[in-house]
Amino acid sequence: MEVMYKSTRGHSDTITASQAILQGLAPDGGLYVPTSIPSLDVDPAALAEMDYKSIAYIVLSSFLTDYTEEELKSCIDNAYDAKFDTQEIAPVVKVGNTHYMELFHGATIAFKDMALSILPHLLTTAAKKNNITNEIVILTATSGDTGKAALAGFADVPGTRIIVFYPKGGVSRIQELQMVTQKGDNTFVVGVNGNFDDAQTGVKKMFNDASLKEVLAQKGFQFSSANSINIGRLIPQVAYYVWAYSRLVKEGSIKPGEKINFVVPTGNFGNILAGYYAKLMGLPVDRLICASNDNKVLYDFFKKGIYNRNREFILTTSPSMDILISSNLERLIYKVCGSAELNREYMKELSEKGVYSLNITQIAALADFSAGFATEQENAGEIKKVYDETGYVMDTHTGVASCVYRKYVSETSDTTPAVIVSTASPYKFGRAVMTAIDPAYDSLDDFALIGELNKVSKVEIPNAVREIMNAEIRHDTVCDIDKMEAEVKGFLGV
Repeated sequence: MEVMYKSTRGHSDTITASQAILQGLAPDGGLYVPTSIPSLDVDPAALAEMDYKSIAYIVLSSFLTDYTEEELKSCIDNAYDAKFDTQEIAPVVKVGNTHYMELFHGATIAFKDMALSILPHLLTTAAKKNNITNEIVILTATSGDTGKAALAGFADVPGTRIIVFYPKGGVSRIQELQMVTQKGDNTFVVGVNGNFDDAQTGVKKMFNDASLKEVLAQKGFQFSSANSINIGRLIPQVAYYVWAYSRLVKEGSIKPGEKINFVVPTGNFGNILAGYYAKLMGLPVDRLICASNDNKVLYDFFKKGIYNRNREFILTTSPSMDILISSNLERLIYKVCGSAELNREYMKELSEKGVYSLNITQIAALADFSAGFATEQENAGEIKKVYDETGYVMDTHTGVASCVYRKYVSETSDTTPAVIVSTASPYKFGRAVMTAIDPAYDSLDDFALIGELNKVSKVEIPNAVREIMNAEIRHDTVCDIDKMEAEVKGFLGV
């Protein structure tokens, strides 16, 4: 069955998967969603015998139906290769009585590698399929991890350029160094005087600027996105939920068909939405537990049915979740509303007033989700507790999820087998991780901390960290929000 894509706001044409991936954001400002969710027509016992690439093909071929088998398998083979430091791609490890799916074994040691390793191949294949001659400009805002993963994926890819905006002072030192040392003649990195929401809003404004698009087109450019607003980012993430389930079956932790829970640390809502799509496909998932940090706009939404971004923006030690405007939530709102018109109304209210409220029927449609949050103090305490009890060292985002899951079990007594989605290597947030284990480590510099983390975790220092220790700073541009468009034009020579 062919799966087509339409905008959550209803004013744009229904298009193919490759066209949706090329566009990134719909012309009406909406996000592309599949017209139907395909079924996962594979026996869970059979999944247990497959490797990651095979499962990725099953998922991607179900959603991206205008790609040929040869095209998809080529994209998958080029994505999930020696860039990952383990053949498993995404190991599911048991720590005590809990499973953690480690999504940080790629080139930039964060979960964004899982999708951004394949997106450049999906995008360049889509350009050929649709006879695109323009140079594709990847325009992206990052809260820390997407930027580096996108830069690494698109660096020196023919026919593309990539521009990444990040909140200056709002990411970890390791995250910033990973971006500003990025090589590649087609890469451009800009620090923004503002937070992630400011950067994301600026990027969306440029996507929706018809006159800017026209100017770029005259010069042979067109925008696309590497953010999770691009459906080509979201669909590959569905695969690792199916993979995690298959690993629990394979090791005998669950029986084929038995339900499990997933606990997902999230800010922009893309990661957990991918899990929801996996459930809609038929993966035996019970609860999707949304884990927030002190910027708990999603927690409040699931508890009250009210989305309200009118609150203090808090800088935390889990910066990839420091977000008050969760872009991917729009895809869920569209689903529970069952109407592009209602979704448009809510998005207009969010833009103009910063708040919208679901009705009782719509709130009831959120029943697949639970939510929790962890404060900074609770997060640090969880990292230390798990380390003291098991020797396992987790990053600050995984710490939030682990803490939320501990509280969830205490409050609900739900003993359903669960997988905590571990989204980054502790090396990416070494200072916060090490000072959680022992505050005395805070006296060390960033690179000395890496050596100590190596001793404590007994995990080899990733290449991604070794590479930046003496790397040249190649990107030092910083701008105000209202100068973002000028920086884009300057880089492109428009």
